[in-house]
Parts: sequence; C-alpha cells; structure tokens
Amino acid sequence: MIKRYTLERMGKVWSEVNKFKKWLDVEIAICRAWNKLGKIPDEALREIEEKTHIDEKVVERIHELDKIYNHDVLAFVTAIAEQVGEYGRYIHLGVTSSDVIDTALGLIMREALDILIKDVEELLPILEENAFKYKDTVMMGRTHGVHAEPMVFGLKFALWYEEMKRNKERLEHARETVSVGAISGAVGTYSNIDPLVEKYALEELGLKPEPVSNQVVQRDRHAEFMAAMAITASSLEKIAVEIRHLQRTEVLEAQEPFKKGQRGSSAMPHKRNPITCERITGLARVIRANAIPAMENIALWHERDISHSSVERVVMPDSAIALDYILELTKKVLSGLVVYPERMKKNMDLSKGLYFSSKVLVALVEKGLSRDKAYDIVQRNAMKAWDTEGLMFKDALLQDPEVTSLLSKEEIDKIFDINAFLKNIPFIYKRVFGRY
Repeated sequence: MIKRYTLERMGKVWSEVNKFKKWLDVEIAICRAWNKLGKIPDEALREIEEKTHIDEKVVERIHELDKIYNHDVLAFVTAIAEQVGEYGRYIHLGVTSSDVIDTALGLIMREALDILIKDVEELLPILEENAFKYKDTVMMGRTHGVHAEPMVFGLKFALWYEEMKRNKERLEHARETVSVGAISGAVGTYSNIDPLVEKYALEELGLKPEPVSNQVVQRDRHAEFMAAMAITASSLEKIAVEIRHLQRTEVLEAQEPFKKGQRGSSAMPHKRNPITCERITGLARVIRANAIPAMENIALWHERDISHSSVERVVMPDSAIALDYILELTKKVLSGLVVYPERMKKNMDLSKGLYFSSKVLVALVEKGLSRDKAYDIVQRNAMKAWDTEGLMFKDALLQDPEVTSLLSKEEIDKIFDINAFLKNIPFIYKRVFGRY
C-alpha cells in the first residue's frame, strides 16, 4: 500500500523486516523443538538463539542472495546461517519453504487482526455516544432516496453499532481461523520431520497445527481473513455513503468535519467536499476487490503450486493497511461530525405531511374499508397535495368527503402526531444497548 494510506502501526506489521523476523521466529522454534528431541546440541541452539537476528542490513543481504538464487526462502536461510557459522546447518532442518512462510504468515495475520479488532473496539463507543446524543433528533427516514417516515438520527448510529459488533466478531473468528501453522514437510506427510517438532514449535509460537496439510496451510483460512476485512470495509463504506448523501447541498443534514485551514477545491473557494468519506468509499472498493483473488487462491494444483504467493504479497498487506486506515478515518469523521437538526426539520416539511399516509391508511382499514379501497383514497389525496402548490396532505384529507365521512377532524388531528412514529424507539435502544 502506498505511504499516503499507511499508518505506522500496520505498516510495521507488513514490513519486510517484520516478515523476516517472523520467519526467524519459526526457524528458531523449530530448532528448539529439534533440541528437545536431541537432534540439535545445546551449544548449537545457544549459538543460533544468540547470534541470529534480522535488521535492515540483513534484509539487504537476503536481497543480494535472492538475486542469485531467485528463491527468497533459500536466500533467507543462507543469510541467517552465515550468522552462526558451522551451526548454520541445523537451521531449516527437515522442513520445506512453506512450513516457514505459512506458519510465519499466520503470526503476521494474527498481529494485523489484533490491530483491526482494537480499531473496531475504539469505533464502537463513538457510535454508541452518537446514538444517544441524537436519540431525540427527529429526521426524515428515506427509502429509495425518497421521504418515507420520520425516525431519529440516533437510530443510524445504533444500526451501525450493531453492524460493527458483527464485524468485530467476524474479525475475531478470522483471527482464530488463521492462527495455525504447518511444519509437516514437502507434501504434508512429515517425511523428514518428526510430528513432535511441529507440536513443540507451534506451542511456542501460540499457533494451532493444521490438522491436515499438503505443502501449505489451506487457503480457505486466508480467504476468510480477506472476506472479514472486505465485509468490515463495506460497512465503513455504508457509513461514508450515508454521510456523503446527507452532506449534499440540497440535503445538508450532516457533514464530515472541515478543519481550519482546509481547502475544498483548487478553483472554488466555497467548497466543503466530503473527501474523507469519499476516500473511505474508494479504499473499501480496493479491499473488497482484493477478496476475490484470495478466494481464487483456495484452488491450487495438487499439493500446492505457487500461484497464490504473488497474490498474497499484494492483497494481504494492502487490504489490512487500507482497512486500518479507513477505520481510523471513520473514527475521526464520526467524532467530529457536524449535524444540522434544524435543516432536518426543514427537509421534513418539503413532503407536506405526506409521511403520515401510512397512518391514514391503517386508520381507514380499521374503519372497515378494504385495503385496496383505503389505499386508493390515501394515494389520491397524497398526489393532490403533492401536485398542488401550498396544499398540505392533512388539508387535502379534510377536504375529501369520503375521508371525513369515516374520520372526524379530531381523529385526523390525532393521526397527524409525529410522536406516533417514534413511540417504540426506546424499545430498539434497549434491545441494542440495554438502556435508553
């Protein structure tokens, strides 16, 4: 991922230094396991533990060797073996490249998911705070972009809160799924390695063994990791798109923060564009697209081919880095969100009270009319109000003899009480948050 969208905390996880450190962690854990089984002498293990290391200079050496070998794992093993002299022969004993790469990748994915889970945990209280801050802020609910029925702005945050809780669960489940390793040899049969080596090494690394592997940890696990990130990104995009719609000049019910000194356009000084939410939307597309090749990686040839490797070097770091970034952006947007309750009320008036149509429909049905007949009466008056300048829906109903023969003015006045739409909001809040 480009530097512009990379936060240091996640960038370090996917850095080459960290990757090779994790490879070394796996190699040392394997050496310790062999030592327990008497295959590697104590003195050799001490030398390996004390002298092997990864820094930028070692990474450069790995790159030099890779140009010769055209094999990064062999380049890594040689660079590390050089650090311990004769005892270097014990490094990578009995294992194949994927044993190291895939086991280390499990460590890296777990580390990345710890950051992402923490990000979501930090977003949840922001959503909850806004849900309660705006629990009495009445606005128009929209379906198809058109006025539907009144609701409260806080409900949007309650909905996002519940969805992000599910995303947290998805990420946690993905963490469990990818926290595995395999140290089982060329085709997973332990032909040159004792299964106890895998057991001891993975216990030290805090990973579970892949119950059955071939040469690789199976890629459905990695696909779940990518899918969990893609779904989470899509939820963030949902939030961003909503704010973008609400920020349109014709709506202007809410807008993302616009800090002092910020400029919205190179040509139009008046502009306050939702650029942060648009960036969230754009990067969510990238993360979602990256999930597709991760799923295609599941079907490898026979016991393994290398077609997945080049894909994972791109889509995994890019997606994790981008998701960390847009989670941070979402926290900032929602913490500083600008809300215009008066504009919400003004926009509600645009539909001339037509949002009471459902209440009138129910009232007429309860008076004995068929639903179709009641619908026709309500729709007729709704269209009359909509097409007539200055005519409110309520007044249109009061002028219709067919309506007034069934509903008195007092009954119509009672129907046109906006609180009737909001009476069960506390029920929803208590179900989501346990309080209101």
